Amino acid sequence: MNSSSPTLGETVEPLTWRDYHAHFDPSNGHHVSGTIRVAPDVHSPQLGNRRDLLVYLPPSYHHTTQRYPVIYMHDGQNLFDNATSFAGEWGVDETMEQLGYEEGLEAIVVGIPNMGVDRMAEYSPFRDPRHGGGRGDRYLEFIAATVKPLIDRDFRTLPGRRHTGLLGSSMGGLISLYAFFRQPATFGFAGVMSPSLWYAGEAIFDYVEAAPYYPGKLYLDVGTRELGEHHSGRLHRATASRRYYASVRRMKGILVRKGYRPLRDLYHVEEKWAGHTESSWARRLAPALRFLLSEALRQSSG
Repeated sequence: MNSSSPTLGETVEPLTWRDYHAHFDPSNGHHVSGTIRVAPDVHSPQLGNRRDLLVYLPPSYHHTTQRYPVIYMHDGQNLFDNATSFAGEWGVDETMEQLGYEEGLEAIVVGIPNMGVDRMAEYSPFRDPRHGGGRGDRYLEFIAATVKPLIDRDFRTLPGRRHTGLLGSSMGGLISLYAFFRQPATFGFAGVMSPSLWYAGEAIFDYVEAAPYYPGKLYLDVGTRELGEHHSGRLHRATASRRYYASVRRMKGILVRKGYRPLRDLYHVEEKWAGHTESSWARRLAPALRFLLSEALRQSSG
């Protein structure tokens, strides 16, 4: 256990970490790269449900005594294995292996699967009149008070906020941005991909504007064809896409005015013609990780 790990309370249960292919049969099409562990059926006292946890370990993990930054990623079933994904995998394991072997950029990645029909409710920090939701605080408490202590106990982590972050897309991007300001003692960086800033009447804008400045790093991106480009219903999708990336530009402006310096604290990317897809987020993952992890790794080696 890390000497600086949070106190383990009643919400932290003993876990059995299994090799990925001992849990998912490769003969059924499951494939991952590198070392991934699975803790089955982990209970969330905050949300009253259970899900697996997935942990990717960097290439040097079993050959050193090094400790590593940790990235908590949403939609865990989409990260590593096409056979478990609902819309294609991100290839996080392949990207992390490449960054580790070629650039020495290593981190532990914790994949937290979504709960299907409850995904929007858990990833929404505010209640939307049409879509409901609003369980985001409970979800973040699950990560901070249950998942993180387990990870810090069972793996060689750097548990401080500077080395702990979140990354997600769409609603996962929204909850990651919210978490950076809502849980500043826990999370020191956030990857915010194609965030659903529209949710709950764009309530996230007022929230971020009113929040104090916290030091850290924010990666913010969007594609220029998030919603496509053809007619669908009353609004042309290309017009809807322009509104989508305009909202991300607006959020960038708020963050800059708060004091987040472009290219130092804040990295904003617009990918031309990119849609709202796993393949788009996978394509932008490596530069996002380089930006988010570079300072954390410098601090850990300094």
